[in-house]
Amino acid sequence: MLSEIRNIYFSGINGIGMSGLAKILAKEGYNVAGSDLERKNITQEMEDIGIKVYIGQTEENVKDKGIDLFVYSTAIREDNPEYKYIIKNNIKKIKRGELLAELMNKFEGIAIAGTHGKTTTSSMMSVAFLEKDPTIVVGGIIPEIQSNSKTGNSEYFIAEADESDNSFLYINPKYSIVTNVEPDHLEHHGTYENIKKSFEKFIDSTEKLAILCKDCKDIPTLEIKNKNIIWYSIKREDVHIFATNITVKNGCTHFEVIKNGKNLGEFVLCIPGEHNVANSLPVIYLADEMGCNMETVKERLTKFKGANRRYQVIYDKNLRIIDDYAHHPTEIKVTIEAARAIEKGKVTVIFQPHRYSRTKFFFNDFIESLGKADELILLPIYSAGEDNTYDISSENLAEKIGNGVKVYTEKEIEELIKNDRNSNNSYVFMGAGSVSKLAHEIKNTLK
Repeated sequence: MLSEIRNIYFSGINGIGMSGLAKILAKEGYNVAGSDLERKNITQEMEDIGIKVYIGQTEENVKDKGIDLFVYSTAIREDNPEYKYIIKNNIKKIKRGELLAELMNKFEGIAIAGTHGKTTTSSMMSVAFLEKDPTIVVGGIIPEIQSNSKTGNSEYFIAEADESDNSFLYINPKYSIVTNVEPDHLEHHGTYENIKKSFEKFIDSTEKLAILCKDCKDIPTLEIKNKNIIWYSIKREDVHIFATNITVKNGCTHFEVIKNGKNLGEFVLCIPGEHNVANSLPVIYLADEMGCNMETVKERLTKFKGANRRYQVIYDKNLRIIDDYAHHPTEIKVTIEAARAIEKGKVTVIFQPHRYSRTKFFFNDFIESLGKADELILLPIYSAGEDNTYDISSENLAEKIGNGVKVYTEKEIEELIKNDRNSNNSYVFMGAGSVSKLAHEIKNTLK
């Protein structure tokens, strides 16, 4: 399909998945343009390589521009003026996930999926495979390549596979990883059973090896036809690869890895939490299978600081400010546990619920996971374009959690932190909405 295409337009180009594909295609010689509602840091990176980015989405952006292919994300609605023009003028359109599959299916694709953990795992995989010069498209900025994408010169293509809208079903990977399967994105899937069926199809579409986490209680119950399954675990040894002797020293996690009965030696991760030990196991398995230098892999994993917004320490002078993407109850729980294990002072979680639908569905789970913080501050729900037909608010969460939890304004949070300049306390900004922007604004005022 792309052989007949010259001019490509991305509607919603600042999205982390969209921008990665846009940059790869621009570097391959296509004329790439796109639009979004506001500028972000990644906008400048795209403009620097010649991508025209319109701020604001209007018909004028696409009218008479000679567009051959219109790429759109799930955030683009049918009443979007750009989308309406494309439909009216019969211009070829494609979803972001379809375009990723179009690129990836020609390679030795390694697709990382899961309800959570996929960005960290795909970033780890990318770093471990750097000696193989892979093409990379992931859902976060990887410090080692200073980007969310990379055009490689080998047969390997590493990408994050998104289950939120079932776009991962377009991919036919040679290798797949599933970190976990839990209820989420029910606004699209409807039921948890539908989500599980989608993961079954994804696993069965894998051509060579599917690497699955046996610690997730629901993955072993999936009806999988694919016989080429590799299991990994940090809790049991009846698997193909597992971690043992897990200890924490000076904020870093040390562990040994046993693969098919062979001890691969000690590995060290300096990103917090045993869940990240689990995330590293499929990375180590494939790196060993593909002949990566294991000493180099160990060194790179030790230096790995995580993708941006995955327990990213953005301020560390007396107090610490941490920016984290966690917005699912399980993610929140493990992030708080990791913070309490490594941080010196009080851990204050500043959480912005993401979507009314998710807040309603996970209401009781949020109460349980958020209640584990030393101190909790809530922001109003980030709507992500949803109407509040669910009659839910952050005040409802605060009331049920109790213990003096309140909903703060951004200004109140800034004043609270500014008045705590001389402590060892940590403030973890959590959520998938605009909370990251607030964390960085406060960091800048402290500097």
